Amino acid sequence: MAGGGTKAVVAALLANTGIAITKFAAWGLTQSASMLAEAIHSVADAGNQVLLLVGGKRAQREASELHQFGYGRERYVYSFIVAIVLFSVGGLFALYEGYHKIHDPHPIEHWKWVPVAVLVAAIIMETFSFRTAIVEANKVRGKVGWSKFIRNARSPELPVILLEDFAALTGLVLALIGVVLTLATGNGVFDGLGSMAIGALLVCVAIFLAIEMKSLLLGESATREAQQKIVAAIENTSGVQRLIHIKTLHLGPEEVLVAAKLGVEPTTDAAVVAETINAAERAIRAADPMAVHVYLEPDIYLDGYVRDERPAVPEAPSH
Repeated sequence: MAGGGTKAVVAALLANTGIAITKFAAWGLTQSASMLAEAIHSVADAGNQVLLLVGGKRAQREASELHQFGYGRERYVYSFIVAIVLFSVGGLFALYEGYHKIHDPHPIEHWKWVPVAVLVAAIIMETFSFRTAIVEANKVRGKVGWSKFIRNARSPELPVILLEDFAALTGLVLALIGVVLTLATGNGVFDGLGSMAIGALLVCVAIFLAIEMKSLLLGESATREAQQKIVAAIENTSGVQRLIHIKTLHLGPEEVLVAAKLGVEPTTDAAVVAETINAAERAIRAADPMAVHVYLEPDIYLDGYVRDERPAVPEAPSH
């Protein structure tokens, strides 16, 4: 895991651990549904940050005979689990608790202003965590907009933390509104509505994360910018007449596989062809250091070239 991602994850873990403790204390004193939903949300977030750290550590293992391209995608697996935890432990629980409180509302009768103080303190701590994530993301985001950065990122940690922190801050505001309205009116339904709103928010964020992580697990190509650099490096290599076709695949956040067929100058000298391929490999790795695995196939390009069709998938044997 890149240093910036680790720093953001650790900052979020520390913040959520402290926030969860204070929220549970406030819930114990007030029995507020919004406070309980937020406490469970913080526990889920803290657990998610642990999962991200574990995934980052396991992804660093050396390649094995069984997993010859290494374990880089393990970071995507753990990030997908994060989405599941956020959906189930965070979102569904908050919806259930809110539904229960709406159908059996109770005003906050004891320690009335404790949840307000706790929520304000939590907002301050969560803002610190969110700011850390933004600062670290800005180091790699460049001039790309936030939406495009989150959707196109091949490293999962920063987008996950950004979305979690955004959801956490928004959820805290919703909880604060629900608690304040309950205190002002004496109607516990507002507390339940706050919990329901938090649950709906977490479910939406979890679904979005799951979709993004599923795409990474299936295998995404190198970014458009990286592909342009790789193509330019190949086409500028001496001895390469043209790039016939190319495919790229992220084997992990910082590992890219490049497979390409190159049209080389017709010659019977294998050494010349080999040197052309080696030069193209060096150029690719210089253009994109993440291109760890490079497989190039030389060919003689002819006008009217048509790619071979992919072999048909064999039918399953009948029983």
